[in-house]
Amino acid sequence: MSVFAMILLSPIFLLTLAAAATATFLFAVVGAVLFQTGCGKRVWRRMEDWFHVYQFLTVPELNQTKRHNHLYTKLSLYLHSLPSIQDSHFANLVTGKNQNDVVLCLAPNQTIQDHFLGATVYWFNQPAHPNPEGTGTYVLKIRKVDKRRILRPYLQHIHAVADEIELQGKRDLRLFTNSVDEFGQWRSVPFTHPSTFDTIAMEPDLKSKVKSDLESFLRAKQYYHRLGRVWKRSFLLYGPSGTGKSSFVAAMAKFLSYDVFDIDLNKIPSDSDLKLLLLHTTPKSVVVIEDLDRFVAEKTERISVSGILNFMDGLITSCCAEERVMVFTMNTKEHVDPNLLRPGRVDVHIHFPLCDFSAFKTLANSYLGVKDHKLFPQVQEIFQNGASLSPAEIGELMIANRNSPSRAIRSVITALQTDGDGRGCGLIGRQKEVDELDEPDGVVCGEGVHTVKDLRRLYSFFRFRVTRKSSSSNSSLPASPLR
Repeated sequence: MSVFAMILLSPIFLLTLAAAATATFLFAVVGAVLFQTGCGKRVWRRMEDWFHVYQFLTVPELNQTKRHNHLYTKLSLYLHSLPSIQDSHFANLVTGKNQNDVVLCLAPNQTIQDHFLGATVYWFNQPAHPNPEGTGTYVLKIRKVDKRRILRPYLQHIHAVADEIELQGKRDLRLFTNSVDEFGQWRSVPFTHPSTFDTIAMEPDLKSKVKSDLESFLRAKQYYHRLGRVWKRSFLLYGPSGTGKSSFVAAMAKFLSYDVFDIDLNKIPSDSDLKLLLLHTTPKSVVVIEDLDRFVAEKTERISVSGILNFMDGLITSCCAEERVMVFTMNTKEHVDPNLLRPGRVDVHIHFPLCDFSAFKTLANSYLGVKDHKLFPQVQEIFQNGASLSPAEIGELMIANRNSPSRAIRSVITALQTDGDGRGCGLIGRQKEVDELDEPDGVVCGEGVHTVKDLRRLYSFFRFRVTRKSSSSNSSLPASPLR
């Protein structure tokens, strides 16, 4: 009998083999029992650690160049969609995109598990406070024997699921603003602006062209790269205050499902800090600078015109503006250096004029639910005679008289006749007929508040009644910032 056969038949070897089989069986039974309870899960995980060698991989929120790590964003979307997050011992309840939606988020210092291709992995949410940069980190715990087999396809799976969530519109949009104290850093809040392209008062043809342009941009990544150009689009929105430029930006962001980065140039101390802000923006975002013409006219020493030009199309922009939409707003572009608005820096110019009859009908439909009214012909006649107001002014009149569409339209007619952008067209048409119209009763914001002047005076009264109480009876009240 060979030595190998003698060893196999020896009592000591058989006892050892039986003990190992018994231990394995008991290990499985105990694990099955412990896994039914929360405490048992932790004990079972510790017992597993004794028999397996794990490796830990981190996914920080910022990469080595202090730029946002896009994998971190996609991983957040993926982890928050896992059913196992409901089994976490602690989870944060936050409001989703809709106010009635409640979303579970992995709380700091908590762990959830995921299964992929027969392997079990664990994700730990490491809070921000141990990190000197003040940012969070996800830690992946994976068996070494599984790492080489599943890591690459697992990361591809995370990207695919996150992209699908974004395409389905499940991603909650954020509004980012630059901080005064921390240069180059952004602070964010949920972006819940209600404006959409359906509620924007704009010519239908122009609105359709803008939507088509944005849809074409979303599909044009390979086209831009083939041309050797950065995949970005720049818009200039110019027109008087109150014409809907900011609401249009919100509608664009919601249409694209992009976050919004609103840059306040007054909070930026230098050109280099402006570049740093751009470095910290993320793809799928709308980067906005409002009232650019006013800032350029001030000629501050903090940010130079060349710094703004480099921000619009410099080398930093070429490297860091991929999959972004840049939007600049102005009241007028007449006194702005044409080099600032040349093709390449600004791709699309959109003028936001004062309200015309077409925009008025859109506002009436949105604010009053009225698509047609017997007063519309008179409103159209007044517009054709040159009177005009901003959409914001007309919208305020409609809100103040929203319970009575007839009264709201009459207040707009009166405002157009008496204010009319300073071009007073007088009493036009069937004024007597308007006064004789019957209208349903409704609760309005003051019977006398019918014109824009009345709204301005009412606002000014509350604002200046303390400082100008002695002179209010002898002089006209100052105009409201609303214009």
